[in-house]
Amino acid sequence: MSVATVREVTFGEELPVFDPDTSLDNVIRFTEAAGWRGPRFTDHEAARKEGLPGALVPGIMSQGFLCAMIHRWAPPAQIVEVDTVFRAPVIVDQTYHINGVVTDVDETEGRVEVDLTVTNEKGETRVFGTAKVKLPV
Repeated sequence: MSVATVREVTFGEELPVFDPDTSLDNVIRFTEAAGWRGPRFTDHEAARKEGLPGALVPGIMSQGFLCAMIHRWAPPAQIVEVDTVFRAPVIVDQTYHINGVVTDVDETEGRVEVDLTVTNEKGETRVFGTAKVKLPV
């Protein structure tokens, strides 16, 4: 279910889970568009030679996934800020789940805060953060 106004948002509401596309093809498209197609993002073996567990999903791409999740839930949302903490690498070609929960609602101003997490198949949190969102009143 998507929301259109702040009055439709409930404190404690869980956003629909979003499973982003972390495939190598998608990451390559992203890094080419961003102009940083380095091997740590596009080649598992090259990334391992750098001491990484595999090719990385760029952090800014993970933030983009967080924003995409919010817009799936609330298409008219204006994302004011996304503050993230990267606890562990998000590895290309692995399955991740993005979860969100509403932690604050200001119906007068149309402001909503959402806590977000990116977890892997083992349930380990790789990225977490908070988004500040403005919705129509």
